This record gives sequence, structure tokens and C-alpha cells, in this order.
Amino acid sequence: MISLRHFLETDAELLQANQLYNKSKEDILSLIHEWKTKSYNGKYFEIFAVVNNTTVVGSISLYEHSPSIASIGVEIFADQRCHGYAADAMRLLLTYAKGKGYRIIQQQVRTDNLPSIKLHEKLGFETDGYVYVNRKGHDIILFLKTL
Repeated sequence: MISLRHFLETDAELLQANQLYNKSKEDILSLIHEWKTKSYNGKYFEIFAVVNNTTVVGSISLYEHSPSIASIGVEIFADQRCHGYAADAMRLLLTYAKGKGYRIIQQQVRTDNLPSIKLHEKLGFETDGYVYVNRKGHDIILFLKTL
């Protein structure tokens, strides 16, 4: 059963081994402390550990774009993929986002990320079908979901 919780200092080595490869343990501990502020660039931001029973299998975040629009970022650790954890975590966070008052979830998905495209379609996100170029120069599809 998937659940969400905030990251703990004891998760630093796990994050370093699975997601934040190029960061020192001290840098990761600093990030965990920063995540507790629930703010990034002056906007609401919250990040959670995705937990299967008692094992952390990834992370998921909620970032505010405006008082009614937010985005979700999910990353399941490579050795934990293909078990449905991303879909379960996103369902939990969509409910959480609705409870926080957000009405629209906006997602940018790279056109070469077929698993993410399928995940968003499965969860009922809609797209206009156009391919956009994001700030990093990547081709993306914009997905939207009303809550």
C-alpha cells in the first residue's frame, strides 16, 4: 500500500543512492531541511517520500503556479518502477492538492517520456495535442486536469 510522508534526515543516504547522485550527504540534509519550509522561489512547494509499506520507493512534489493552479512531479527510483507506484502516488497527491484548494493541475511532459505520457492519460489528464518547447529546449506536451 502506497503512502506519502515528508522526508527525514535518515533518508539522506537513500536519496543519494537513488535520486541525488551528485550531491553530498550534507547537501541532501540541507535540502531536506529546506523542503520543510514548504516554499520554493516564493511559491508553495511540498515534497513527499513515496512509501510502499515501509520502503521509500521515490518522491513526489506539489508546486504552486497560482492560487488555483499547481503541478506535480513524481520520480520513482529506477529499481522500483513498473509496479504502479507513480499512479498511486499521483492519485494521493491529486486528492491532497484538491484539499489545499487547487483546481487545476498542469503538467509538462517531455515527448520522449512515453511512460509519463501514458500515466497522465491513465489518470484522466487532457492535452491539446500540440508540442511546445520548454525553457530547457525540450519538446513537451502540456497536460491539464481539473480537480
